Amino acid sequence: MDSKARRIVITEQLRAHGEVSIVDLAEVFGTSQMTIRRDLDQLEDEGVARRTRGGAISIVSRSFEPPILQRATHRSEAKQLIGHTAADLVRANDTIFLDVGSTTHEMAKALPDEMSLTAITSSLLIATELAAKPGVKTIVTGGVIRPGELSLIGTRAQHSFLDLNCDAVFMGVAGISDVKGLTEYNLDDADVKRAAMATARRVVVLADQTKLGQVALVTFAGLESVDTLVTDAAPTHPIVRRIREHDVEVIHVDSPPV
Repeated sequence: MDSKARRIVITEQLRAHGEVSIVDLAEVFGTSQMTIRRDLDQLEDEGVARRTRGGAISIVSRSFEPPILQRATHRSEAKQLIGHTAADLVRANDTIFLDVGSTTHEMAKALPDEMSLTAITSSLLIATELAAKPGVKTIVTGGVIRPGELSLIGTRAQHSFLDLNCDAVFMGVAGISDVKGLTEYNLDDADVKRAAMATARRVVVLADQTKLGQVALVTFAGLESVDTLVTDAAPTHPIVRRIREHDVEVIHVDSPPV
């Protein structure tokens, strides 16, 4: 794992637990304590953490979100597996919505080029990917481009869904928990997600194991709105067990450890 990917994981640990230990991180990553110190120094310079004796504490808000192109390099193999599994849920002639996100982007890549399909998206990256697939009719929502995320947000984006009906929506999340449901970093993105979910017969959430138990700035849906979760978290994961108690189907994929 390179330093950038390592710092993303450390940032997620800081957000989840509030603090990290140099000794523990060195063991998790299989690297030297000096390397971890350099990572923490860099995160302090970026305003993400404050160094302490033996580790660091979080100064990350629940609205902090790394750019999508940076997130795409983190746990990329797990995201590819989740994306491929989610793509297998799509049937010919379906109308689907693909949410913005690095895992839904992998799903877009995995959709067969010749499959007859209508795909709606608020992601410029996903729209570009789908445009190269001859069988896919791609509909892009209106709206204002959100820099960093390359998503379309605002009233025009939300109004795009008023007269649309989808067989399924495939959602990315910043976090999913049995207490706070589906959460997102950005209020505007959350509004678009709500509008998209209101059009669908089926809601499928794509989330790698680092998203389970995480809580970001805004809750945009409860677990009662979710039909299926596709994740690489183990079936015995405590959050997975509690999510199942809400009548959510959980599809597990095997992937490398975090």
